[in-house]
Amino acid sequence: MKHLFKPNWIKTAIFLLGLLLVLKLLWFAIEVLFLPAQGIDQEKDNGGKSLYYRVKLTPNDAPAPQKAAPVRHVRSGSIKDIKLLAIYNASDDTVVVVSYKGKNKILAKGEEVGGYRLEGAARNYATFSKESKSYKVMLDTRSLPSGVHSHQASSGATTSAGGTSGVDGRGEIVDAGDRKIIDRSLLEFYSKNLKEIERNIGISESRNGGAMDGFKVNFIRKGSDFAKLGLKRNDVIKAVNGRPITNYKAAMDIYRKVGEMENMTLTIKRGNEEMELEYEVN
Repeated sequence: MKHLFKPNWIKTAIFLLGLLLVLKLLWFAIEVLFLPAQGIDQEKDNGGKSLYYRVKLTPNDAPAPQKAAPVRHVRSGSIKDIKLLAIYNASDDTVVVVSYKGKNKILAKGEEVGGYRLEGAARNYATFSKESKSYKVMLDTRSLPSGVHSHQASSGATTSAGGTSGVDGRGEIVDAGDRKIIDRSLLEFYSKNLKEIERNIGISESRNGGAMDGFKVNFIRKGSDFAKLGLKRNDVIKAVNGRPITNYKAAMDIYRKVGEMENMTLTIKRGNEEMELEYEVN
């Protein structure tokens, strides 16, 4: 029988395998006893340098300081074209009589004349506004008789009595039965002499449920022109020519136009009855 391997080769191979096994066991013992459990990595030198950045937090040239916008103070100006003739302050309305460029006008709060808006009024001045500017106009005490320029209305306020008109040359009132005929010169006289009205009749606001519904006659001078008109004490004048008197502006508008009227009808309340008084102006 022929052998494939020689016995000497087999012995040599077994010896070499045994030697490798011994070396492996020896290396394993050294690794367990002397070498660390984890390996050591060599630090890698990238050869780079840290990057530095210059950050410009503030500019070299400081900005110029900001100047605050000047605050424009609105001051009261003057209006040469407007003269304040009369003031009527009620609890719910303000009415003034002004002369603008030679013409008399009646203004309620919020209305305008010549572009000037009436903002309000006090006892002796009124304030107007135009283009965000405020104007203060003082009461012209030279234009009308004293005591009738400013009126602060209240439920119990009345005009003052005393004295007589003592004015000659004015017309009269004629009783024609169903109507009374008034001489136009009489209307013109009272439209220019407000104080004569105060001397002969006293009136105050009449209110119903807080709203103004006319003027109440508090007193009337016996024998005066107003007594001849047929008015009596405690009468409430509610309308003139069908126009209700619910505020001072309505009353002043009527007063301003009374000299132009040819016929006039007063609606009054006497007691619990309403009636009309008819007048003819000639």
